[in-house]
Amino acid sequence: MSINVENAIKIAVKTGKFQIGPKKAMNLVKRGIGRLIITSINCPKAILEDLKTYCRLSDIKIHSYKGSSYDLGFLCGKTYMISVLTILEPGDSDILKLAEQEAA
Repeated sequence: MSINVENAIKIAVKTGKFQIGPKKAMNLVKRGIGRLIITSINCPKAILEDLKTYCRLSDIKIHSYKGSSYDLGFLCGKTYMISVLTILEPGDSDILKLAEQEAA
């Protein structure tokens, strides 16, 4: 069963708790806070590699969204680019199943 990623992100942003930006994501991941990190396809490589390393250490899942940072910003209802989205609480969304699908 695959989930609609775009719809799941919209619902998570609308009903859950999240943080935007690579600096906030890095700080949260280093402290072991967060349930899922979503990165855009054009997230800078240095940021992506650092996030992957700290996510492995903190046992936080990371998902690479197939759209650009413009697309991710649009899904979040923002008028600016978003390269990294940290899901703290999924709300009514089934977005955490993304990590389960990738693991399988």
